[in-house]
Amino acid sequence: MRDAQADDVAAICGFGATHIRPHYAPLIGEAAADAQVRDWWNESQIAAAVADGLVIVAEAAGTVVGVGQRGRRGADHVVYKLYVDPAHRGRGLGPRLLAALTERLPADATSLYIEHFAANERAGAFYEREGFVVQGVEPGGDPALAVVWRARPIPS
Repeated sequence: MRDAQADDVAAICGFGATHIRPHYAPLIGEAAADAQVRDWWNESQIAAAVADGLVIVAEAAGTVVGVGQRGRRGADHVVYKLYVDPAHRGRGLGPRLLAALTERLPADATSLYIEHFAANERAGAFYEREGFVVQGVEPGGDPALAVVWRARPIPS
């Protein structure tokens, strides 16, 4: 687990291209899954987030097997990406990525938000186990594309 560096951008984009579409296509449809990769896992988006120190990676044998990215939505601190290679799930990487993102928040942060598509029930269950409580749902036209917002307090 470490902060992503500029030379990780291609590997992070490759991780997204390999794992995001197959994960989301059955949940939100192929077009929406393609849009997720195109809009959020492209070199421009990833390079900017890495340059801002917002991305962490988990590696195994020199390969990126997990990605976490934080950011802001107004005054709120938000986890925008938290993904683990399916072959590496069940080994505690998700909670460790989440902990690493939380550790990098400013000292005055009091809560952490996370969002996921309503159709991504597996993510919802994981976030619930990690202490995130639903704060609201933004409709997405298609119910599968509704965005569920969750939050948890940051222990002081």
